[in-house]
Amino acid sequence: MTTTLKHSLGTQTEPGTLRIERTLPGPIDRVWTYLVDPEKRRSWLAGGTMAQAPGAVFELRFQHTALSGEVAPERFAAYRETHVQHSRVLRIEPPTLLVISWGSEREDASEVSFELSPQGAQATRLVLTHRRLPDRKETLSVASGWHAHLGVLDEVLHGRAPQGFWTQLEAAEAAYATHIR
Repeated sequence: MTTTLKHSLGTQTEPGTLRIERTLPGPIDRVWTYLVDPEKRRSWLAGGTMAQAPGAVFELRFQHTALSGEVAPERFAAYRETHVQHSRVLRIEPPTLLVISWGSEREDASEVSFELSPQGAQATRLVLTHRRLPDRKETLSVASGWHAHLGVLDEVLHGRAPQGFWTQLEAAEAAYATHIR
């Protein structure tokens, strides 16, 4: 069975850099809370803690099955359990910019920026840029992961129950395999 992607693919702007854009429902302040409030963030990405100052470390607690109720396929069996990641806030400018390290507290860690801008009173443009990805394999993994997570965020913000996180991830992975250099 082939799953159709609900959202357009992100773009590789240069080797090691992925950019995904989405227009999300709701005013900018509401979307911002889904980035920085651990309880709300848990509904689409990962719970844990949140730091409010540059340089501070925070915890992301991924519980992928809870996102849509779909159990990870065998090749992602390790993600059936809670996965904990420590990250660092690099920049925070509420409610328009959040930049974090990804997966490591080291200086050379990859980084993710979330840029928000209002699109009228009831929509927000999100530009997610993930930089310093070491190779094509990691870029493909990150691209399909963000695609699936942002799909869940869109569903949550629309007030709908997210469907098939892992199914969406696998469909995105197949699409990005022909899209990423």
